[in-house]
Amino acid sequence: RLLINHLNVIAGPTDVRKTKTAICLAQHFKTEIVSADSRQIFMETKIGTAVPSDEELQAAKHYLIGTRHISEYYNAWLYEQEALETITHIFENHDIAILAGGSGLYVDAVCSGIDEIPDIEPSLRKKVNQQFEAEGVMGLRQTLKLLDPEYYSIVDLQNPVRLKRAIEICLQAGKPYSELRQSQKRNRPFNIIKVALNLPREELYERINLRVDQMIASGLEQEVKQLEPLKECMALKTVGYRESFDYFDAKCTKEEAIEKIKQNTRKYAKKQITWLKRNNDYTWFSPTNLPQIIAHISTQIEKIK
Repeated sequence: RLLINHLNVIAGPTDVRKTKTAICLAQHFKTEIVSADSRQIFMETKIGTAVPSDEELQAAKHYLIGTRHISEYYNAWLYEQEALETITHIFENHDIAILAGGSGLYVDAVCSGIDEIPDIEPSLRKKVNQQFEAEGVMGLRQTLKLLDPEYYSIVDLQNPVRLKRAIEICLQAGKPYSELRQSQKRNRPFNIIKVALNLPREELYERINLRVDQMIASGLEQEVKQLEPLKECMALKTVGYRESFDYFDAKCTKEEAIEKIKQNTRKYAKKQITWLKRNNDYTWFSPTNLPQIIAHISTQIEKIK
């Protein structure tokens, strides 16, 4: 056994082959994978969140996929507690664990810690809701930009639920949401090796467009239709579902909704890359360079032995 345990982080934009890479690494290092995907944790949204296939889930043990209902409240602080407990469990039988996913906030929560999000006073929530009703998304954007320019630069600006939540936390805590997330970096009892994957932009965007077409062919419309009674859940205010609900509400045609899903997924991928590039701890690789990724991780492990 190694003297110290190692957590290998595999991050990157959507559809950059994080799952495939993580499975290959899990097989090579004979270990298991913890998902760091804020959408795949919900059990009702398999198609729209590109949950790993049954074959992929059998190729390597995965945790924190499909463990929550979309009607349940969930956040990064709760995820941190669950993920750390799971990683500790993996380390009982393995020297190495893999954390793989595209939710930068979830990865940061595991690696650096996150302060518990304060409870929001009903009067404050009412005030933020009233602002949204009076000023719409544009008003929320302006407020968040003033309160927390750092979080504003990476949040989904089309998502009023996320905007309202961030504003509420800023006002309740009396400091920026981004500062709250980073205020107390926790020391973890394991070594962390961070790898980020990326592809040339054109290739990545082509993969994203193709995957959206595959989601449509796999029954995304039917999946979203079944979830329509729950459309106000925060978990569904996200790419793939939001545009589909607009189509159901006759706000756009089916073709326009599909094109919008592709466009918003590409925007999301760009934000994920921006988030990761703010952190110098990552070493970047193409997912096609698996031998180099394995060599890099092995070298980092040897250094700490």
